[in-house]
Amino acid sequence: MKIAYVAVDDILNKNSWPKYLQGRCEAAYYIAKHLTDESTQIDYICPLEKKLAAFTKAKWIFYRYLFNKDYYRWAEPLVIKNYARQIENKLNLSNPDIVLCADNIVPIANLNCQQPLVLWTDATLSSLINFYQYMDNLCDENIKNIYAMEAKALNRCQLIIYTSEWAAKDAMQTYGIAASKIKVVPYGANLECNRTWEDIGEIINSREKTKCKLLFIGVDWVRKGGNIAFQVAQELNNAGLNTELTVVGCQPIINQPLPEFVKVMGFIDKSTPQGFEKINSLFAESHFLILPSRAEAFGHVFCEASSFGLPSLASNIGGISTAVKDNLNGKTFSLNADTSEYCHYIINLMTNYSEYEQLAYSSFEQYQSRLNWKVCVDNAKQLIREIIN
Repeated sequence: MKIAYVAVDDILNKNSWPKYLQGRCEAAYYIAKHLTDESTQIDYICPLEKKLAAFTKAKWIFYRYLFNKDYYRWAEPLVIKNYARQIENKLNLSNPDIVLCADNIVPIANLNCQQPLVLWTDATLSSLINFYQYMDNLCDENIKNIYAMEAKALNRCQLIIYTSEWAAKDAMQTYGIAASKIKVVPYGANLECNRTWEDIGEIINSREKTKCKLLFIGVDWVRKGGNIAFQVAQELNNAGLNTELTVVGCQPIINQPLPEFVKVMGFIDKSTPQGFEKINSLFAESHFLILPSRAEAFGHVFCEASSFGLPSLASNIGGISTAVKDNLNGKTFSLNADTSEYCHYIINLMTNYSEYEQLAYSSFEQYQSRLNWKVCVDNAKQLIREIIN
């Protein structure tokens, strides 16, 4: 099987990845890495040239200064058509069996090709409007174009793989896409893992039993629910459970001096040996990953936590409930849940520690069975083979 692998950015060059697209580029990289085997050939059609800069810059200025609205070049029809022409020219030279885009819909939105078209992504673009903060203030032109291009592209795809039931349901409801051509395959953990059950046993046994360590990871304190994580840690300490909250990736925004129980680590670059070792250590020694996100399409970090036998506590929003299964690798709470619900769940497990250990082992089992890249890509590859055989 020969796959043309399409992406806007250079997924093979980690140094070129924009910080705000780090997770998406990492996912595309790991998918490509695990797709390659003795029976699968990959032709990379990436990066794509980002042309029409002067034109889109002028439109950005127009909307920003005249209407105080956001305008994104990636939703511009001329940009989308240009991406399609670049891909089509390269497809004529490659002649693959199938075209796979493990990105958002943009690069293939206007693509005309004879090969079956497959999309693997975490959400419809339309579902992100007024869900993620950066999509809160879009100009009407962008919104109109997003719906139009997404409808056209999804109908053209032979197979659409989403990472969650939430995303799949949205595509069916918003665009009337047939359920028969939509499948759900989650993403894997963006951390290399060769841990065994014996390793996980040692990790779980080494965790402190007289202190609860909560781990918060995110670059956006507000969107990731940092205030809720802080309040949970504070209430647990007030209730008599010695609790520590470690914050990675951002600075807490709270209306009081930072208490001693909050440890701020800042940004950790896991691409360096020192950063990789540090993030691994934090995952291993913590009792829970706590991420009560206000908006989240999926969340690779939940897969990464599971690979350490670390249960996750999260909001039941977006695609999180596909990554975090209640009482298997953590617990999801309603968006408006009181912090006491988080506290009750944590206290119950920490005071019945054998139940906590059972949940920790179960978390690793979830990683091994469905949240690692080998399993995920193998499942996606089988779906792809079915449409070309």
